[in-house]
Amino acid sequence: MMQNEETMIAQARCGDRDALSQLVESHLHPVYRVALRMCGNVSDAEETLQETFLSAIKALPQFEGRAHFSTWLYRIASNACLMRRRHEAAEPDFFSIEAEDEPDAFPAPRLLIDWSAQPVDVVLDHELRDEMQEAVAALPPALRIVFLWRDLEGISTAETAEILGITESAVKVRLHRARLQLRELLSHYWAARSSTPQEKPNATTRTTSLT
Repeated sequence: MMQNEETMIAQARCGDRDALSQLVESHLHPVYRVALRMCGNVSDAEETLQETFLSAIKALPQFEGRAHFSTWLYRIASNACLMRRRHEAAEPDFFSIEAEDEPDAFPAPRLLIDWSAQPVDVVLDHELRDEMQEAVAALPPALRIVFLWRDLEGISTAETAEILGITESAVKVRLHRARLQLRELLSHYWAARSSTPQEKPNATTRTTSLT
């Protein structure tokens, strides 16, 4: 943790409103970005963002600095979003992120297409970005959240395990399963694309961002 952030946290814990405001401001955008990716819609993401910072402010006196402040916030955000999804009919088969994985909890994909064989211009177009967003949203929550932290946010395996309260080996297993399921979910798309001549996309469409 950077020294200036440590100072701001100490000041905020003592009731310094300016320090607290700076802490919130510095983490507002990244927490909202991951909340939007986890929740899948703006309304839930905004409510998750609010819940995250309200919970963090209330619990700040108990924050001991053993984890990065961002890690602590991300864990609060993850729990807030997953609790919200647990109570929604859209995901009745919610799978706890802290539960032990059963061998057949996430069936192995049946149909796989080698993404590396696809032309790079196709891989980077907007259509694929949209397909990827839908595929990520279709993952079971326990797999989706690991894929989000590791592959989309670039968080380390160790920090992802700390955020989610699971072991590093569980993170690796779930990330592998998430990637396999995404390959299967996108295989039909690739099969259709490979059978259709593709126009080279404009350079301005070359993006893989999911935000």
